[in-house]
Amino acid sequence: MKDWLQLAFDRAVVRRALTCAVVVGAVLIAINHGGALLDGELTDVRLVQIGMTMLVPYCVSTYSSVTAMRSIRREKNDLKRT
Repeated sequence: MKDWLQLAFDRAVVRRALTCAVVVGAVLIAINHGGALLDGELTDVRLVQIGMTMLVPYCVSTYSSVTAMRSIRREKNDLKRT
């Protein structure tokens, strides 16, 4: 778990995840909340939903990056053993 968290907070992983969250999150917010935002219906509940909408692509990108990095490390270790 410690190894996973170290990779998750690696500067490159965080930067990639933030970029993904901004781009994908903006698209999802426009799709899911665009009408309400244009109508000025910005409630506390909607702000929480928007925050969660941004959080999902961040988490997915982080998980994907860490999984890929761990897989590459395992492959390298397997090659060293042979």
